[in-house]
Amino acid sequence: MSTLNSLKLVVSKKHTSLAPIVIRRNKLCAKLHEQIELCEAKKAGTSYAPKKIKTFINKQTGERMTVETVKRVREWFWISDAGKINLSIKYGAKTLPLNKKGANAIELNSGDDLLATLKSLKVAAINGEFDEALNDMSIATRQGFGK
Repeated sequence: MSTLNSLKLVVSKKHTSLAPIVIRRNKLCAKLHEQIELCEAKKAGTSYAPKKIKTFINKQTGERMTVETVKRVREWFWISDAGKINLSIKYGAKTLPLNKKGANAIELNSGDDLLATLKSLKVAAINGEFDEALNDMSIATRQGFGK
């Protein structure tokens, strides 16, 4: 009992659900992490192919089968006509607006800048800098279903 007496004991309850904005923030961070891994693999000259588990029903036997397949990761960056790298931030199938004027891409000079920018964007997402844009995107998506 002397060990318990030396520790700080509190009454606490674990939350079973997260706030919606925290869920959106975590989802964006996971996607940014995938883009970082994709850029690092391209820089190293390898391919990035994360795995996902897919469950389907075999039509002939009727039994459920689970297989591990390659998850498709689309690049959020491309080379513009000027030879610069453009990077947009996606949330689902939609591009997040980066400012109030409607800018939707970041212009970069090299692959190293791209990697550094993705890492700083991930930190910004963790700190909640995209919360307003994510919330606006969520509201617009919900209104699209209410036609």
